[in-house]
Amino acid sequence: MTQRTTNTERRSRQRVPVRVPVEVRHQGGDHQGLTRDLSSTGIFLYSEADMKAGTKLELVIMLPPGLGLGPGGWTLCEASVVRVEETHGNGVGIAATLDRIALLPEIT
Repeated sequence: MTQRTTNTERRSRQRVPVRVPVEVRHQGGDHQGLTRDLSSTGIFLYSEADMKAGTKLELVIMLPPGLGLGPGGWTLCEASVVRVEETHGNGVGIAATLDRIALLPEIT
């Protein structure tokens, strides 16, 4: 008996487990969220925001250094929601592609 393995992984980059706060902006509203994991091309986060696949987001994230996404620091990302999952007690889970990443200047 042979067993076939199918690869359902569609990500182009490895996601790194990172739990940092994120501000989610969409349709004129701001919501707080918490990342579960991210890569240079995608993110998964939890938020109370009500949205659906295709929604465009702005995300403000304090990225820690050492993720392969630059030196770390405050970052503004433009993202597109690809999937929304119901969760138990964490709001909704949001998977999104990162369309643009810009490091924000530090205020001194």
